[in-house]
Amino acid sequence: MRALARAASLLRRAAAGTGPAPVAPCHPLPGAGPSLAKNFPASCFNGYSTLLAPANEVLIPPELLSSKTVWTPDRELGQYEDLVARVTNFHNEDKGFMVLDGDVFDVPIRKDIVHRVVRWQLAKRQQGTHSTKTISEVSGTGRKPYKQKGTGRARHGTLRGPQFRGGATMHGPKPRSHAIKLQKKVRRLGLKIALSARTAEGKLLIFEDLEVPNHKTKNIVQYIRQMDDSKKVLLVDGDDIDKKLKLATQNLHYVNVLPSIGLNVYSILQHDTLVMTRAAINRIVERMHTPINR
Repeated sequence: MRALARAASLLRRAAAGTGPAPVAPCHPLPGAGPSLAKNFPASCFNGYSTLLAPANEVLIPPELLSSKTVWTPDRELGQYEDLVARVTNFHNEDKGFMVLDGDVFDVPIRKDIVHRVVRWQLAKRQQGTHSTKTISEVSGTGRKPYKQKGTGRARHGTLRGPQFRGGATMHGPKPRSHAIKLQKKVRRLGLKIALSARTAEGKLLIFEDLEVPNHKTKNIVQYIRQMDDSKKVLLVDGDDIDKKLKLATQNLHYVNVLPSIGLNVYSILQHDTLVMTRAAINRIVERMHTPINR
């Protein structure tokens, strides 16, 4: 954001004639017509092409502008400030506003903490049921295959050794837990960072509830299509998931439903849009504010 503001300031000063002198012209912009190249010459700086507009004309030609409105926040993120968010529902109806606690939804982003929490989650969910048989567990006879001396062959005392086909596996895996230890405060901080990241991206939607009229999947498909740039959605409710909502979403691979008690960092990262109800946010904030038992 600071770089964009600085670039805009430099462009305004260059248009007003008070800024630094433009750099030497370079090759024209690819795809620009002859009239565009004549009226707005190109200049180079650190490998990027920019346009130098005359003082009596527009700064940037409309041919290069996008019709999509770009929103830039007027404040610095991660300042632990309380946020006011709009509350809606599946029909995009206004249901008022809600205050989001800054110490949960406006935390500085730290990728290292998120990496540690995700690694802890993935390691803890491994089954660890892999197993191989030792020499005492392999099925077979225990007698000596042939006499010790006089045959000219290597001496062996069993046919169940690892050098024989169907024999034992030495130093193979055994059932164990792959879980690693991670402090509770780090796990809690990881969840705060994930929620803050979705809030900063504008991908946190707050609903009054997750009520649906029936269990038809086409209703959920229609609701998801109304959301902007939502490829995978995670719905989080405060209490147990409604049976109609569960039936309506179970055939959609890009829509998942969780209760607030099951909200985790890995699930948030797997979905680009997070939809939470009022009750879910209240439960999460209460859980984040509960003292850690040591």
